[in-house]
Amino acid sequence: MMLSSRTAEPRLPASPQLRRQGSAREQGPCQQRMFCLATGRLALRSLYRELQLYPKPGLVSLLDSGSHDDMDAATFMRSLFALRHYFIRITQAGMAGKEFAALKQLGLEAEQAMLRATGGVNTHRGAIFCLGLLCAAAGYCHGRRMPLSAAAVRATLLIQWGDALGRHMHERTGVSHGRQVAQQYAVSGASEEAALGFPSLFEIALPRFLQTLGAARGYDAAAVDTLFTLMAGISDTNLYHRGGPAGAAKVKSSARQFLDAGGCATDDWRERAISCHKVFIQDKLSPGGAADLLAATYFLHGLSYLR
Repeated sequence: MMLSSRTAEPRLPASPQLRRQGSAREQGPCQQRMFCLATGRLALRSLYRELQLYPKPGLVSLLDSGSHDDMDAATFMRSLFALRHYFIRITQAGMAGKEFAALKQLGLEAEQAMLRATGGVNTHRGAIFCLGLLCAAAGYCHGRRMPLSAAAVRATLLIQWGDALGRHMHERTGVSHGRQVAQQYAVSGASEEAALGFPSLFEIALPRFLQTLGAARGYDAAAVDTLFTLMAGISDTNLYHRGGPAGAAKVKSSARQFLDAGGCATDDWRERAISCHKVFIQDKLSPGGAADLLAATYFLHGLSYLR
Protein backbone atom coordinates (compact mmCIF):
# COMPACT_ATOMS: atom_id res chain seq x y z
CA MET A 1 0.00 0.00 0.00
CA MET A 2 1.00 3.61 -0.35
CA LEU A 3 2.45 4.74 2.93
CA SER A 4 1.37 8.37 3.01
CA SER A 5 -0.46 11.11 1.20
CA ARG A 6 2.67 13.22 1.51
CA THR A 7 5.24 13.31 -1.24
CA ALA A 8 8.32 14.30 0.74
CA GLU A 9 10.93 11.61 1.18
CA PRO A 10 11.48 10.79 4.87
CA ARG A 11 14.86 10.87 6.49
CA LEU A 12 15.53 7.49 8.03
CA PRO A 13 16.15 7.28 11.78
CA ALA A 14 19.68 7.17 13.13
CA SER A 15 21.28 3.82 13.72
CA PRO A 16 20.63 2.22 17.12
CA GLN A 17 24.18 3.06 18.19
CA LEU A 18 23.63 6.76 17.47
CA ARG A 19 20.01 7.19 18.45
CA ARG A 20 20.71 8.88 21.79
CA GLN A 21 23.11 11.37 20.23
CA GLY A 22 21.20 14.48 19.27
CA SER A 23 18.04 13.17 20.93
CA ALA A 24 15.28 15.75 20.61
CA ARG A 25 17.93 18.22 19.50
CA GLU A 26 17.26 21.91 19.01
CA GLN A 27 13.93 21.67 20.80
CA GLY A 28 13.09 23.16 24.16
CA PRO A 29 11.35 21.19 26.91
CA CYS A 30 8.15 23.19 26.44
CA GLN A 31 7.95 22.40 22.72
CA GLN A 32 8.63 18.73 23.37
CA ARG A 33 5.99 18.58 26.11
CA MET A 34 3.38 20.26 23.91
CA PHE A 35 3.98 17.76 21.13
CA CYS A 36 3.67 14.80 23.52
CA LEU A 37 0.41 16.22 24.90
CA ALA A 38 -0.95 16.73 21.38
CA THR A 39 0.03 13.21 20.35
CA GLY A 40 -1.56 11.71 23.46
CA ARG A 41 -4.77 13.61 22.78
CA LEU A 42 -4.73 12.45 19.17
CA ALA A 43 -4.42 8.81 20.27
CA LEU A 44 -7.38 9.16 22.64
CA ARG A 45 -9.41 11.00 20.02
CA SER A 46 -8.67 8.25 17.50
CA LEU A 47 -9.98 5.61 19.91
CA TYR A 48 -13.07 7.70 20.62
CA ARG A 49 -13.74 8.14 16.90
CA GLU A 50 -13.60 4.39 16.47
CA LEU A 51 -16.09 4.03 19.33
CA GLN A 52 -18.56 6.56 17.96
CA LEU A 53 -18.47 5.24 14.39
CA TYR A 54 -21.66 3.48 13.32
CA PRO A 55 -22.46 1.11 11.72
CA LYS A 56 -19.53 -1.21 12.30
CA PRO A 57 -20.47 -4.90 12.38
CA GLY A 58 -20.39 -6.64 15.75
CA LEU A 59 -18.50 -3.84 17.50
CA VAL A 60 -19.39 -1.61 20.44
CA SER A 61 -20.60 1.89 19.54
CA LEU A 62 -22.51 4.69 21.22
CA LEU A 63 -25.72 3.13 19.88
CA ASP A 64 -25.34 -0.46 21.07
CA SER A 65 -22.93 -3.05 22.44
CA GLY A 66 -22.63 -5.05 19.25
CA SER A 67 -21.83 -8.70 19.89
CA HIS A 68 -20.66 -8.04 23.45
CA ASP A 69 -22.55 -8.63 26.69
CA ASP A 70 -19.59 -7.74 28.93
CA MET A 71 -18.92 -4.19 27.74
CA ASP A 72 -20.64 -1.10 26.37
CA ALA A 73 -19.75 2.48 25.45
CA ALA A 74 -19.50 3.45 29.13
CA THR A 75 -16.92 0.68 29.66
CA PHE A 76 -14.90 2.07 26.77
CA MET A 77 -15.06 5.59 28.16
CA ARG A 78 -13.76 4.45 31.54
CA SER A 79 -10.92 2.71 29.74
CA LEU A 80 -10.07 5.80 27.70
CA PHE A 81 -9.95 7.91 30.85
CA ALA A 82 -7.59 5.41 32.47
CA LEU A 83 -5.28 5.54 29.43
CA ARG A 84 -5.10 9.34 29.18
CA HIS A 85 -1.54 9.58 30.59
CA TYR A 86 -0.16 6.46 28.91
CA PHE A 87 -0.05 7.80 25.38
CA ILE A 88 1.73 10.95 26.54
CA ARG A 89 4.32 8.97 28.46
CA ILE A 90 5.09 6.54 25.67
CA THR A 91 5.45 9.44 23.22
CA GLN A 92 7.98 10.96 25.62
CA ALA A 93 9.79 7.61 25.86
CA GLY A 94 10.01 7.37 22.09
CA MET A 95 11.29 10.94 21.85
CA ALA A 96 14.02 10.03 24.34
CA GLY A 97 15.02 6.98 22.26
CA LYS A 98 14.14 4.46 24.97
CA GLU A 99 14.64 0.76 24.35
CA PHE A 100 11.67 -1.50 23.61
CA ALA A 101 11.80 -2.88 27.15
CA ALA A 102 10.87 0.56 28.49
CA LEU A 103 8.00 0.89 26.02
CA LYS A 104 6.78 -2.60 26.93
CA GLN A 105 6.76 -1.74 30.66
CA LEU A 106 4.66 1.36 29.99
CA GLY A 107 2.25 -0.77 27.99
CA LEU A 108 1.94 -3.36 30.77
CA GLU A 109 1.22 -0.61 33.31
CA ALA A 110 -1.40 0.87 30.99
CA GLU A 111 -3.03 -2.53 30.57
CA GLN A 112 -3.35 -2.88 34.33
CA ALA A 113 -4.86 0.61 34.58
CA MET A 114 -7.38 -0.34 31.89
CA LEU A 115 -8.36 -3.55 33.68
CA ARG A 116 -8.82 -1.72 36.96
CA ALA A 117 -11.04 0.87 35.29
CA THR A 118 -13.20 -1.71 33.49
CA GLY A 119 -13.48 -4.32 36.22
CA GLY A 120 -11.26 -6.77 34.36
CA VAL A 121 -12.73 -6.29 30.89
CA ASN A 122 -10.27 -6.08 27.99
CA THR A 123 -11.43 -3.11 25.95
CA HIS A 124 -8.15 -1.77 24.54
CA ARG A 125 -5.30 -4.26 24.97
CA GLY A 126 -4.60 -4.32 21.22
CA ALA A 127 -4.80 -0.54 20.95
CA ILE A 128 -2.43 -0.09 23.90
CA PHE A 129 0.14 -2.10 21.97
CA CYS A 130 -0.44 -0.74 18.46
CA LEU A 131 -1.19 2.91 19.19
CA GLY A 132 1.45 2.98 21.89
CA LEU A 133 4.16 1.98 19.43
CA LEU A 134 2.91 4.53 16.91
CA CYS A 135 3.04 7.25 19.57
CA ALA A 136 6.61 6.26 20.46
CA ALA A 137 7.62 6.37 16.81
CA ALA A 138 5.95 9.77 16.37
CA GLY A 139 7.86 11.07 19.39
CA TYR A 140 11.14 9.76 17.99
CA CYS A 141 10.47 11.41 14.61
CA HIS A 142 9.45 14.76 16.08
CA GLY A 143 12.42 14.85 18.44
CA ARG A 144 14.77 14.55 15.46
CA ARG A 145 12.83 16.90 13.17
CA MET A 146 11.85 14.09 10.84
CA PRO A 147 8.56 14.38 8.92
CA LEU A 148 5.53 12.89 10.65
CA SER A 149 4.65 10.90 7.55
CA ALA A 150 3.47 7.33 7.56
CA ALA A 151 6.68 6.29 5.79
CA ALA A 152 8.88 7.89 8.46
CA VAL A 153 6.84 6.43 11.32
CA ARG A 154 7.01 2.94 9.85
CA ALA A 155 10.73 3.22 9.15
CA THR A 156 11.28 4.29 12.76
CA LEU A 157 9.33 1.31 14.09
CA LEU A 158 11.37 -1.11 12.04
CA ILE A 159 14.80 0.43 12.54
CA GLN A 160 14.54 1.43 16.19
CA TRP A 161 12.51 -1.44 17.62
CA GLY A 162 12.10 -4.00 14.84
CA ASP A 163 14.65 -6.49 16.20
CA ALA A 164 13.21 -6.25 19.71
CA LEU A 165 9.68 -6.70 18.38
CA GLY A 166 10.83 -9.81 16.54
CA ARG A 167 12.27 -11.24 19.74
CA HIS A 168 9.13 -10.26 21.63
CA MET A 169 7.07 -12.21 19.10
CA HIS A 170 9.06 -15.41 19.76
CA GLU A 171 9.65 -14.99 23.49
CA ARG A 172 6.15 -13.93 24.47
CA THR A 173 4.53 -16.04 27.16
CA GLY A 174 1.09 -16.00 28.73
CA VAL A 175 -2.40 -17.25 28.05
CA SER A 176 -4.04 -14.38 26.19
CA HIS A 177 -6.82 -15.26 23.77
CA GLY A 178 -4.77 -13.89 20.88
CA ARG A 179 -1.78 -16.09 21.68
CA GLN A 180 -3.93 -19.19 22.15
CA VAL A 181 -5.63 -18.60 18.81
CA ALA A 182 -2.34 -17.92 17.02
CA GLN A 183 -0.94 -21.22 18.27
CA GLN A 184 -4.08 -23.26 17.66
CA TYR A 185 -4.91 -22.01 14.16
CA ALA A 186 -1.44 -20.91 12.96
CA VAL A 187 -2.55 -17.35 12.29
CA SER A 188 -0.57 -14.19 12.97
CA GLY A 189 -1.43 -11.84 15.80
CA ALA A 190 -0.58 -8.33 16.93
CA SER A 191 3.05 -9.12 17.79
CA GLU A 192 3.74 -10.60 14.36
CA GLU A 193 2.04 -7.62 12.74
CA ALA A 194 4.17 -5.19 14.75
CA ALA A 195 7.42 -7.05 13.99
CA LEU A 196 6.70 -6.54 10.28
CA GLY A 197 5.97 -2.84 10.71
CA PHE A 198 2.17 -3.21 10.75
CA PRO A 199 1.70 -4.06 7.04
CA SER A 200 -2.08 -4.29 7.43
CA LEU A 201 -2.13 -0.71 8.69
CA PHE A 202 0.32 0.88 6.29
CA GLU A 203 -0.37 -1.22 3.19
CA ILE A 204 -4.11 -1.90 3.48
CA ALA A 205 -5.94 0.40 5.90
CA LEU A 206 -4.37 3.80 5.35
CA PRO A 207 -4.46 3.69 1.52
CA ARG A 208 -8.14 2.67 1.54
CA PHE A 209 -8.97 5.42 4.03
CA LEU A 210 -7.23 8.03 1.88
CA GLN A 211 -8.83 6.66 -1.30
CA THR A 212 -12.39 7.00 0.00
CA LEU A 213 -11.63 10.33 1.64
CA GLY A 214 -10.15 11.57 -1.63
CA ALA A 215 -13.35 10.60 -3.42
CA ALA A 216 -15.19 13.12 -1.19
CA ARG A 217 -17.44 10.51 0.37
CA GLY A 218 -16.86 11.76 3.91
CA TYR A 219 -15.01 10.73 7.04
CA ASP A 220 -17.48 8.08 8.19
CA ALA A 221 -17.61 6.47 4.75
CA ALA A 222 -13.81 6.40 4.63
CA ALA A 223 -13.72 4.73 8.04
CA VAL A 224 -16.37 2.11 7.17
CA ASP A 225 -14.66 1.29 3.87
CA THR A 226 -11.40 0.90 5.77
CA LEU A 227 -12.96 -1.32 8.41
CA PHE A 228 -14.54 -3.64 5.83
CA THR A 229 -11.27 -3.74 3.87
CA LEU A 230 -9.45 -4.84 7.03
CA MET A 231 -12.14 -7.40 7.85
CA ALA A 232 -11.72 -8.87 4.37
CA GLY A 233 -7.95 -8.95 4.47
CA ILE A 234 -6.57 -9.75 7.92
CA SER A 235 -6.58 -12.82 10.16
CA ASP A 236 -8.27 -11.38 13.23
CA THR A 237 -7.52 -13.47 16.32
CA ASN A 238 -10.61 -11.98 18.02
CA LEU A 239 -12.78 -13.67 15.42
CA TYR A 240 -11.02 -17.02 15.72
CA HIS A 241 -11.50 -16.86 19.48
CA ARG A 242 -15.22 -16.04 19.27
CA GLY A 243 -16.25 -18.04 16.21
CA GLY A 244 -13.40 -20.35 15.21
CA PRO A 245 -12.26 -20.70 11.58
CA ALA A 246 -15.87 -20.78 10.35
CA GLY A 247 -16.66 -17.48 12.05
CA ALA A 248 -13.50 -15.85 10.74
CA ALA A 249 -14.28 -17.06 7.22
CA LYS A 250 -17.84 -15.72 7.47
CA VAL A 251 -16.58 -12.26 8.41
CA LYS A 252 -14.15 -12.21 5.48
CA SER A 253 -16.86 -13.34 3.09
CA SER A 254 -19.35 -10.76 4.36
CA ALA A 255 -16.78 -7.98 4.11
CA ARG A 256 -15.85 -8.92 0.56
CA GLN A 257 -19.52 -8.95 -0.44
CA PHE A 258 -19.92 -5.44 0.98
CA LEU A 259 -16.86 -4.17 -0.90
CA ASP A 260 -17.73 -5.99 -4.14
CA ALA A 261 -21.14 -4.31 -4.09
CA GLY A 262 -19.41 -0.92 -4.13
CA GLY A 263 -18.56 -0.34 -0.50
CA CYS A 264 -19.54 3.14 0.62
CA ALA A 265 -19.78 4.41 -2.95
CA THR A 266 -23.40 3.23 -3.15
CA ASP A 267 -26.46 5.04 -1.80
CA ASP A 268 -27.49 2.10 0.39
CA TRP A 269 -24.15 1.45 2.07
CA ARG A 270 -25.47 2.26 5.55
CA GLU A 271 -28.34 -0.18 5.22
CA ARG A 272 -26.02 -2.93 3.98
CA ALA A 273 -23.54 -2.30 6.81
CA ILE A 274 -26.35 -2.34 9.40
CA SER A 275 -27.61 -5.63 7.96
CA CYS A 276 -24.12 -7.09 8.37
CA HIS A 277 -24.01 -5.71 11.91
CA LYS A 278 -27.20 -7.58 12.82
CA VAL A 279 -25.86 -10.85 11.42
CA PHE A 280 -22.62 -10.50 13.40
CA ILE A 281 -24.55 -9.79 16.60
CA GLN A 282 -26.62 -12.93 16.03
CA ASP A 283 -23.45 -14.99 15.53
CA LYS A 284 -21.53 -13.23 18.34
CA LEU A 285 -18.75 -12.14 15.97
CA SER A 286 -16.67 -9.06 16.71
CA PRO A 287 -13.70 -7.99 14.54
CA GLY A 288 -11.80 -6.29 17.35
CA GLY A 289 -8.43 -6.53 15.62
CA ALA A 290 -9.79 -4.61 12.64
CA ALA A 291 -11.22 -2.01 15.02
CA ASP A 292 -7.79 -1.48 16.62
CA LEU A 293 -6.23 -0.94 13.20
CA LEU A 294 -9.01 1.47 12.25
CA ALA A 295 -8.18 3.56 15.33
CA ALA A 296 -4.52 3.44 14.27
CA THR A 297 -5.56 4.65 10.80
CA TYR A 298 -7.35 7.62 12.36
CA PHE A 299 -4.17 8.32 14.32
CA LEU A 300 -1.83 8.22 11.31
CA HIS A 301 -4.14 10.46 9.32
CA GLY A 302 -4.30 12.99 12.14
CA LEU A 303 -0.58 12.79 12.82
CA SER A 304 0.20 14.40 9.48
CA TYR A 305 -1.43 17.61 10.77
CA LEU A 306 0.66 17.85 13.97
CA ARG A 307 3.71 20.04 14.08
